[in-house]
Amino acid sequence: RASRPVRAAAAGIKVHRNTAFRWRHRFLDRVKEDRPARLSGIVEADEMFILESQKGSRKLDRPARKRGGIAGRRGISRELDCILVARDRNKQTIDAVTGRGAISKAQLERHLLPFLDRDVLLVTDANAAYRAFSRAHGIAHQAVNVSAGERVRQGAHGAIHVQNVSGYHGRLREWLLPFHGVASRYLPNYLGWRRMLDGGKITSADQLLRLAIGPIHSKQ
Repeated sequence: RASRPVRAAAAGIKVHRNTAFRWRHRFLDRVKEDRPARLSGIVEADEMFILESQKGSRKLDRPARKRGGIAGRRGISRELDCILVARDRNKQTIDAVTGRGAISKAQLERHLLPFLDRDVLLVTDANAAYRAFSRAHGIAHQAVNVSAGERVRQGAHGAIHVQNVSGYHGRLREWLLPFHGVASRYLPNYLGWRRMLDGGKITSADQLLRLAIGPIHSKQ
C-alpha cells in the first residue's frame, strides 16, 4: 500500500533491487486480473495518455531519451501509451493499455465491450471512436463535449458527465509520479495495483498477498 519505487522498497526490506522487482511483478501479475465481470447502469469511459517507456530494455526501437523526456510531437501520437478507463456509478472500474496513439473502435471492442451490460448507458467525450463503437453494438451512448466547455447536463437517466473517470485519471497520474516512469510492458501491472488501492481492496500487505495467491474476482 505504501506504493514505493523498487529501490526504496528493496532498501526497506534489505534485499537487492532486482529481487524486489521480481517479487513485485509476480504479485501484480495476478492482482491485475482481479476486475469486475460487468459494468452496469451509467458507465463513463475515457482515455489518458502517458509517454511510452522502454525502461529496462536492452534494445530500443527508437533513440534513447533523457530521464524525464517528453514526446517529440505535440498532441496524441504513437509516442504515447493509451490507457482506457471505464467506471460505472457504483465505482466498479476496468482499465486497459490499448496500444500507442489514439483509441480505435476495434480496441474498444476488444477491451471494453466484454465488460458492458447490455442495457448500459455509455457516457464519453466527443471522440468519434465511441460513437462508431456504440452504434455498431446497439449501446445507448451520450457524448459530453468537454473541449467546448461542457461539463454536466441532465439526462433521462441522471447526470451526464465524465467527472468520475476524469477524477480517476487524476489520481492515477499523481500515484504514478513517484515511480519516475513505468516501463510500458509493466504498465498493466501498475494499473491493477492502482485499481485495487482505489477500490479499497488493498489496505495491507496481507490483503495484497491474498489477492495474488487466492481466487480472483473475490468479493470485498
